Order: sequence, then C-alpha cells, then structure tokens
Amino acid sequence: MNDVIPINLAVEDPLSEIVVRVMLQQSGRHYAVGTCFGHYGFGYLKKRVNGFNNAAQGTPFLVLTDLDQTDCPPVLIREWFSSPIHNNLLFRIAVREVEAWLLAHRSAFAAFLGVREALVPDNPDELIDPKRSLIELTAKSRKRGIRDAIIPRAGSTARIGPDYNGQLISYVQNNWKAKEAINHSTSLSKAFHAIRTFQPIFRLQGDE
Repeated sequence: MNDVIPINLAVEDPLSEIVVRVMLQQSGRHYAVGTCFGHYGFGYLKKRVNGFNNAAQGTPFLVLTDLDQTDCPPVLIREWFSSPIHNNLLFRIAVREVEAWLLAHRSAFAAFLGVREALVPDNPDELIDPKRSLIELTAKSRKRGIRDAIIPRAGSTARIGPDYNGQLISYVQNNWKAKEAINHSTSLSKAFHAIRTFQPIFRLQGDE
C-alpha cells in the first residue's frame, strides 16, 4: 500500500482537477500525478474516454466527470464506453456536479462563507443543480469579497462570478477534507474509497 502509484488525470475543469489532486493527497496513498488532460468540459472527456481506457494499460488514469442531467451513473457509463473499463482506469462520477462534493463538508463550507451550517444542504447529491444551489447559498454570505467573486454580476449572462473557480479552488486546497465530506455524499464516498483501495496491475516487461 506504500508503493508509489503513477497516475494521469482527466477532468472537466480546473476546479475538478484540484478536487481530484486533494483527494489523492488525502487518501494516505502515494500517488505521483503525471499529465492532467481536459479543462474542456464533459464533451472532451466523452470523446476521449475510450482512448484513456486503452492508455490505462500502461499508466493508470483517474477520470472525473459530472453526472449533470444523465439519469444515473450506469447510463452514463453505457453511453461513454465501447468496451469494459480497464482495471487501471478509475472512472468516477460526481452527482450531480463536483460542487456537491464541496458542499458535502458542511462545517468547512459554512465557515468559508460565514453562514450557519444549518443552511448547507445535508445531502448535496440530491440537488438538481449544485452549482446554482452553491451560488444561492453564497448570496447569504457575510463576506462581500466572496459574494462578489462567486455570484454572477447583475445583468451578466454568465452562470458564475468573475473569480468563482479561484475562490473555490482556495477553499478546497485550504479547508476541504474528503474524510469529512464523504459523510454527506454517497458519490464522493465511493470515489474516495476507490482512490484509497486502488490496486493497478502493471505488466512486466516482455509480457504479452
């Protein structure tokens, strides 16, 4: 369990990348992250996931995507993969968006915003639109700088504020704890368990 595990990442956006990196760091395992692919949304991942699945035979991959409006994870997996998922590919799905995982550490997120913990959803996996719920919760924050950064500006067509990713990345790096958040998110709990128990199979030189 103490061996170094090389792993490449594939994610939808910068926030998802930081969440994955922090989960790896907090797992108690020795992961060595190589290349991170993505930052182009789910379409990029869907188009290339079978290539990542093949490449995982040489170097393990962790792919994280959001469930969004797909009915359930098994449906998404059937739609994306043309062959069985290789043992060396960790394919994880945030229900319904990675923001739900951020909300799942309720005490830390409440402190980050400066709101009562009771206002933070108890089961964020059940939220239809976690990003919207997060922004609506931020509107109740006593911290103007955070409100201005995360909430879209009046009259803007943007879904997020001007420093949405920056603020939430800082929160994940400095405050968020996966071991606490798993108590309020089943999809995160499964993902973190997979990371903590991952046993890739490496082919020896000369193996067919």
